[in-house]
Order: sequence, then structure tokens, then C-alpha cells
Amino acid sequence: MGETAARGLVLTHGAGGDRDQHTLVALGEGLAPLPVERINFPYRNQGRRPPDRAPKLLAFLHEEIPAIARRLEVEPRHLVLGGRSMGGRMCSMAVAEGMPAAGLVLLSYPLHPPKKPENLRIGHFDAIEVPCLFISGDRDPFGTPEEFEQHLPAIKGPVTDVWLEGEGHDPKRADAEIVAAVAGWLENL
Repeated sequence: MGETAARGLVLTHGAGGDRDQHTLVALGEGLAPLPVERINFPYRNQGRRPPDRAPKLLAFLHEEIPAIARRLEVEPRHLVLGGRSMGGRMCSMAVAEGMPAAGLVLLSYPLHPPKKPENLRIGHFDAIEVPCLFISGDRDPFGTPEEFEQHLPAIKGPVTDVWLEGEGHDPKRADAEIVAAVAGWLENL
């Protein structure tokens, strides 16, 4: 493996989901033998629905990711981080703050809240220097392909985007396509 080759993938869930969300499970199964860790944010383990605020979620990632790296016996810079929606966004913010990572896998990234395109969640993009894979449905109300095309160039690392035709924010029929896209991207990392 090369110096930046992925030796593990850590996946986080969306605001209303958990580590057992169907796409996260499919990635864990489909990317074997690569170690895939699916983690819950603490609010989900406590049975709460509304997510904690970003600072609390980021603090958790800054503790949990190094612990996962130790458990897998890899350097944190050899882990790819990411997840669905809010979870992927938190990982991208942690990496922008300086958390080491081999790359980011961002599924259904919430570019903005639905019907509020003025509330962009891209302020940290210019601090991301690792390779990024964005996979979204082309009908996702959290960001259109055109909006992503406008804002992804702010990211300094190489960016790959994959659009799932006819899919929304929670692609129901695209797990195999998502696993294949992530596997192919990881091979070239």
C-alpha cells in the first residue's frame, strides 16, 4: 500500500439515523476485508433523537477517531472518514480543523437545509486538503448537482462526485452502486 493508502474506513450516521442505516451496513459488508467501523454519536446511544450541536459532535470525533486508529493498529492519517449527511459533514469539519485522514467519503452531504439554499454549510471547505468522494442523489433537496458544482472547487484536495439518478436524500435502491463507487475510489486513493 502507498503512503496515503486507506487502511480503514470510519462511518458516521445522519441526524435521524444510527450506525445500522442500510447504506452504512452495506458498505461495511461490501468493502471487506477493509476494516469498516460504523459508529454512533453519543446522543443516539442515549436514545435521544435530536442531535447534539456541532461542537459536541466534533469533540466526540476528536476522541473516538484516535481510539479507533489505536484499536485497528493504524495511524489516523491512514483512515478514511465520513458518513451520511450530518455525520459526513461533521467528519469533514473535523478534518478541516486538522484531524488527520486519508480522505473523506461524504454520502448525501447536506450542502444546505431543504428549501434554504442561502444557508450554505461550506465555510470549512477551503480548509479541506484531503481527497473527497461525494455521493448524492440527483434529487436530494439538500443540494443539487449544479449547487455542488458551484461550491466543491473551494476544496483544496481532489474531489470526485457521483450522482445517483432519480434518488433523493436517502437513496433506497442504490446501496450496490454506492458500495461499488466507494470501492473504486478507495482503490485509486
